[in-house]
Amino acid sequence: MAVFGVDYAWGRPGAAALKRAGAKFACRYLSHDTTGKNLTKAEADELSAAGIWLVVVWESAANRALAGRGAGEDDARDAARQAAALGMPSDRPVYFAVDFDASSAQQSAINAYLDGAAAVLGRDRVGLYAGFGPVKRALDAGKAAYAWQTYAWSGGKWDLRAQLQQYSNDHTINGVGVDYDRAIKSDYGQWRVGVSPGGDDDMPDYVSVGAKAEQQLKPGEWTTVTWDTEYADSNHQHNDEGGPSVLTGPARYALTASVRVEGVPAGTRIQARAIEVDVNDTGKFEEGAVQDFASVGDETNLLYGVSADTVGEDHRVRFQVVQHGPSAAKLSAGTAKVLYWR
Repeated sequence: MAVFGVDYAWGRPGAAALKRAGAKFACRYLSHDTTGKNLTKAEADELSAAGIWLVVVWESAANRALAGRGAGEDDARDAARQAAALGMPSDRPVYFAVDFDASSAQQSAINAYLDGAAAVLGRDRVGLYAGFGPVKRALDAGKAAYAWQTYAWSGGKWDLRAQLQQYSNDHTINGVGVDYDRAIKSDYGQWRVGVSPGGDDDMPDYVSVGAKAEQQLKPGEWTTVTWDTEYADSNHQHNDEGGPSVLTGPARYALTASVRVEGVPAGTRIQARAIEVDVNDTGKFEEGAVQDFASVGDETNLLYGVSADTVGEDHRVRFQVVQHGPSAAKLSAGTAKVLYWR
């Protein structure tokens, strides 16, 4: 499962533009800044009224966490005060930023900083924004209950315990620079003014499927992946005559697919896409975004994602792969997860 969201600093895309872009949440700043970086009460009210969840991160300086426990206590007190003034419920966490490539030698100072924050907020309200190394080390040590991992300084690795992933930078919504994020847990620290998530409030349904049987990939020919294993499908979205379909419309959805391709020479172009087929004629389909990859050797793992899209009534979502090597190859394994809202 993955929920699409964004983070941004001084600009303000506005709730309407964020909704058009498919963003379900916005990560915003708390700090000592006085030039417009921080989340304001008016903005919190606007986004909350539009149904967009909020997440807050404290950042006064990129390497502030190296100042240790006392700094963590001070920052947590200021963060709690600012968050309360914005209408954040007192049970929601604050992420604290380690916005640089922190080494293992610096982890003791970072952990002490998080200890200081926990002394003020309670450990269950302490989150960490950082690259793979600091996130893994802090979670291993039990220093944070929430983690927001950035792809920066992560070397392609993801700690799947982290609730949030910042996976792409330098995008624009309504003229404002934003980064793309995804929530991979149902609770990622989100809130609206006066509201904590609970029950079925705005919570999506999801489909989780796997491909265990090998599937042939002819060179230059799009192959629709068949999912032969169901992990979660409470509304029977995958159980249709087409087999490969993972969602039947109408619905708003986000798709993540991970597959392993074998037998393609290093450097070979591989592509993946989502398509939306007509229920009554699967030969008719609309092509979604195509993402390009390059084989790294005999075995290549691909991660494809659609952060926000809509499938219409009487249409189904499927996933396809094509490899442009000199001969046939195979897709040896894969998983797909679709989060959707009716």
